Amino acid sequence: MVLSIVERIKGFLFNPSATFDASKEDRLGDAFTYFVVILAIYAVLIAIIAAGAFSVIGGMYGMMGVPVMPWGAAMGPLVGVLFFVYALVGGIIGVFILGLWLHLWVYLFGGRNGVVQTIKAVIYGETPGLVLGWIPVINIIAGIWALIVWIIGVRQLQELSTGKAVIAVIFALIIPTIIIGALIAAFIIGQMMPGTPMGPRFGGY
Repeated sequence: MVLSIVERIKGFLFNPSATFDASKEDRLGDAFTYFVVILAIYAVLIAIIAAGAFSVIGGMYGMMGVPVMPWGAAMGPLVGVLFFVYALVGGIIGVFILGLWLHLWVYLFGGRNGVVQTIKAVIYGETPGLVLGWIPVINIIAGIWALIVWIIGVRQLQELSTGKAVIAVIFALIIPTIIIGALIAAFIIGQMMPGTPMGPRFGGY
């Protein structure tokens, strides 16, 4: 099983098209097992970095004479645990939500091979992000890399053209971004406008 996972990681990183073709018959359970294994490793690494960063920051505050709570040092491991749980649980829930959302757009652009294939494309497409995403700066490259692997996965598993796969993935990502951006903008504008329920009031009115 370990060798199989290593081979898949190498395949999705360096030869995703052929690796997706070889994964068309994979069961969702097999893909999920692969995902959980590399997600757990990613979560551990993120937890270690978070705990270490918190301890370093606490030490810097201490050196500058800033009062540090007696239990501050003990917070490092706790922060690590919280990051581990968040990464693991959030990753599992998120990959299925993203898979279902992406499948809506895949279906609209002609993908008819079923939602499982789309979820598999998302799961396997996360490989670059999970393998490299814990490294600062490199995580930016890993995110772009993962996006490319998603597109290849949708193309291969749903048997779509590259153009349709690109458009489906872009729509799946950009629509929520626009909605969230609009909500944030509306909230900020509401806060700035006087005389509104959310905005500041002057002169007691």
